[in-house]
Amino acid sequence: MHPIRKQRLTIALLVVLLSSAAVGLVGYALRGNINLFYPPADIVAGKAPMDRPIRVGGMVVEGSIVRSGQDLTTHFDVTDYDGTVRVSYTGILPDLFAEGEGVVASGRLSADGSFSATEVLAKHDENYMPPEVAEALEGKGPDNRPYGKGGKS
Repeated sequence: MHPIRKQRLTIALLVVLLSSAAVGLVGYALRGNINLFYPPADIVAGKAPMDRPIRVGGMVVEGSIVRSGQDLTTHFDVTDYDGTVRVSYTGILPDLFAEGEGVVASGRLSADGSFSATEVLAKHDENYMPPEVAEALEGKGPDNRPYGKGGKS
């Protein structure tokens, strides 16, 4: 093999090897930051991972909000009308957080089935619903409207 071809082949192989290593390292680094969405029915069924960051979304169950008298801890239930998950959150809740409204909580699921949220997001107007929550609630609800109280946008 000609020395120039051998040098070009070596450089090409080196570029491919380094590019593959870079892609592999980026994929490995991002793997821990993936925050997947699970509807309450999947969490109740045991399909959600324990002690990994996930998101849960649905409607806040009427009468389920319990606020602590000592600190900013709030406990509430989230449902997709097929399953219900108990969520606890310590912090200031969004102004639009209320019973019967849509919510998405980010956090970790514990072994006892409760969800410890690190962030709670509430819908921002009467017709908006996060796409994941809308898909999870599609065709469910007390009156078979896909979005519960708010109606379909």
